[in-house]
Amino acid sequence: MKITDIQAVKLTMPDSVPSTSAAASSVTSPQHAAGHPATAPAAKPWRSGWAEDAEVANPMSRYPHVKRHRSMWLPKDWGAVWCKVTLEDGTWGLGSTAHGRPVAAVIDDHLAPQLIGQDIMAGEKLADMMFRLTKPYGTVGLASYAISAVDLALWDARGKVLDKPVYELLGGPQKESLPCYATGNDVDWYLELGFKAFKLACPHGPADGLDGLKKNEDFVARAREQIGDGCELMLDCWMAFDVEYTVRLAERLRPYGLKWMEECLLSEDFDANIALRQRLPWQGLATGEHWYTHLPFQWACAHRVVDILQPDLTWVGGLSTCVKIAAAADAAGITVLPHGGGGTAFGQHFTMAMGCADLAEYFIGSPPGVPLEQLRGIPGVPIAKDGVVIPSNAPGFGMEISEDWLTPFFG
Repeated sequence: MKITDIQAVKLTMPDSVPSTSAAASSVTSPQHAAGHPATAPAAKPWRSGWAEDAEVANPMSRYPHVKRHRSMWLPKDWGAVWCKVTLEDGTWGLGSTAHGRPVAAVIDDHLAPQLIGQDIMAGEKLADMMFRLTKPYGTVGLASYAISAVDLALWDARGKVLDKPVYELLGGPQKESLPCYATGNDVDWYLELGFKAFKLACPHGPADGLDGLKKNEDFVARAREQIGDGCELMLDCWMAFDVEYTVRLAERLRPYGLKWMEECLLSEDFDANIALRQRLPWQGLATGEHWYTHLPFQWACAHRVVDILQPDLTWVGGLSTCVKIAAAADAAGITVLPHGGGGTAFGQHFTMAMGCADLAEYFIGSPPGVPLEQLRGIPGVPIAKDGVVIPSNAPGFGMEISEDWLTPFFG
């Protein structure tokens, strides 16, 4: 079956699909969207969601004028971009990613002309072509986002042609359901929703000095007291630290039993990961959200620098790249937990099929008190109930998106 068209598109859902009142862009981005149209009357929130205004340590925290919130320095108008792949029989598939205009240009101007006319079933060839096509300007970064959207759309179309869910194409379900951990700082709400594992967004970093260390410890201590000793607790540090600060914070947090500390270092600093592993042999470490292509993950496995790898399927190069990562990690006995994977169709299908993935991240930035099923999300993507989600068994990724909701990105 030949590919007849590949195009960057925008998704505009009708008003009949309910929207959340959460303000943070990450809540409604494709990598975090989860839910389906609500049937119950809209619930009133208890308070604003943490993501709306909570300070979170980040790589720009050293600069006071943008320290308060990452929305102050992230690109304002790039937004989400989708890719639509169409086959000669009219079947079409969708993938999504972030960073809008520059990524859409890579899809339309470079990847699409090279892949149109190829066989949809030649998955490894198509993935390898995109990996090599982008070498002159760098496969990592923005090019990797573009590759991800195309690759996911190819998998979606492939599943629809074969009338099988994507997890069946990966070998079938390895588990019956996906236990999830909630990411966010509204821990009381996540407990009420039935989650039993929680990941906090760390508020302070090196720029906050000793006072910040104390505030971080108090922050984690309160969460541990809320959830008790029978639940897992993790800490997301979002590239905000250096080795020395991470070690000092880890020592202070040792009494609270963190399962892992996540993405403590700048993503490109591989040597720092080795140093951190040596300094903290007892602490679970995770990273990879901002790594691109399979190569840094293979390096991490070979050097045993982390316990958990966290590729984002919509950024790293798509499902094809994550399959390579899973193979390397499984051979090394390392866990793979995709970034935001529990709240997207892409992450749900990958996790359902892979033995090295035993937990799924479920990002929640929406207001406490508003049930998950009332949030704006991608129709057809299952939502978590009591901390567990079961992927759709519909063909492809199972997203219920109408073709008339799609328009050319550069229309």
